[in-house]
Amino acid sequence: MARSQPPSQPSSLGNSGVLRLEVQIRAPDIRPFLGGNVLPGVWSFSAVAPGPHVAVVALVHGNEIGGAVVLDRWLRAGLRPARGRLSLVFANLDAYGRFDPADPTASRFIDEDLNRLWDEETLDGGRRSCELRRARVLRPFFDSVDVLLDLHSMLWPSDPLMLVGQSRRAAGLALSLGVPSLVVADEGHESGRRLIDYTRFSAPGSQRSAILVEAGSHWEETTVATMEATGAALLQTTGVVEAGNAILRPAPPGRAAPRLAEVTRTIVARSRGFAFVQPYRGGDVVARRNTLIALDGDAEVRSPHDGCLMVMPSLRTMPGQTAVRLARFVGPGPQAR
Repeated sequence: MARSQPPSQPSSLGNSGVLRLEVQIRAPDIRPFLGGNVLPGVWSFSAVAPGPHVAVVALVHGNEIGGAVVLDRWLRAGLRPARGRLSLVFANLDAYGRFDPADPTASRFIDEDLNRLWDEETLDGGRRSCELRRARVLRPFFDSVDVLLDLHSMLWPSDPLMLVGQSRRAAGLALSLGVPSLVVADEGHESGRRLIDYTRFSAPGSQRSAILVEAGSHWEETTVATMEATGAALLQTTGVVEAGNAILRPAPPGRAAPRLAEVTRTIVARSRGFAFVQPYRGGDVVARRNTLIALDGDAEVRSPHDGCLMVMPSLRTMPGQTAVRLARFVGPGPQAR
């Protein structure tokens, strides 16, 4: 299992546009928590007072260690619910066990992406992999969860944001938290369904909600702080943990008002020659419709409307992978129902 490592410098883009991968935070030693108390890597605590079952999930990708930092601290500090049930989940234990700060992208997964497996056909099918085995172990547990927060970080430079899929209920919840201030409703990935897209959370009329925070760049202290602030806001908003709990570290005051953006087009790379015309950062807005933003081989990719928000552009993309989502800001956002 990954042990604490000395921090180095934050990741950045060099003059050539090549990403320098540098780890600034320590990978926590979670060996004391591997056994869990309900499943391996899963800790769950119930209060006497009734309330929802809220789960906070880290390490769906084994190299996104910021979430593990948050859960490790909460567990060591003895965080417990005031009402309902609180669960803290270390998801891809095998991939995290291979995390190496000298090669920090290599441990994203072992066989396949754990965050592309959450449809019933895949879960019930005959295919086998390390990640599918873990998903099938976790699935009955996730079936008991009312509200789920999935902690993620990003390889390429971007402002923090919340992803809510197509669930209006999840969008309303994310907007109520206010951290991060940007909430994005999207349709996920061609390559498979994310945990937040799992039917138990995303089905029309479901009373359950799942949201995913992309808290900032991998391996940076500010990303960990955003994850923790988002988690604190969720636990207090749902009432599972009382406001003012000394263990939780809320976001500092003065945050921007929350805004909702809806994805209007998802750009999937079709060739090995996909390239943006400039090194866009997530959160950039292309002012004018029909602006050239990328070339996919010989095909042009242009902004479909004015005020086109760039959501998590990947500056190095393989065929079949999501290169960027293009979105439009909307009004105050849908209300939970």
